Amino acid sequence: MILKGFQIRAATNQDVPSIKDVVFSSLREFGLYPDSNGKDQDLNDIESTYLSNNGFFGVVVHMETNFIVGCFGLFPINNSICELRKMYLLKETRGKGLGKFILDAAIHTAREKHYKKIILETISVLTTAIFLYKQYGFKEIKPREINARVDQAFELDIEP
Repeated sequence: MILKGFQIRAATNQDVPSIKDVVFSSLREFGLYPDSNGKDQDLNDIESTYLSNNGFFGVVVHMETNFIVGCFGLFPINNSICELRKMYLLKETRGKGLGKFILDAAIHTAREKHYKKIILETISVLTTAIFLYKQYGFKEIKPREINARVDQAFELDIEP
């Protein structure tokens, strides 16, 4: 998928350092803390965590520089539900429609993989992302647990 000089491609483990830069800098920007051995452990091995499991991890790449500016993951919960994780963009690339670009790609990919529902967890400080999820029809549900990075959860039915 391509939008205004950016493309989304599947990530590999070679992308992990750049992915961590995007995720961790975004977290810090909003006063949240990276946790490489806990909540962010899934980033240590993208290929086995996501790609070998009917999941997906995508990166948003600036086509001229080949620089990774964003990412998202689809983690399988079961055969019909996946979880949208790690949807982040570097600050300087926000406001260009890339959030919608990522969400469109995530929904499209989830459908291709025959999921019927996408769930996600987030925190209220990420107001722009929450607004976007609601625009796309995500409905608020009860989070599985409340912690330092989760106080809200949403789901979207994506059956054709």
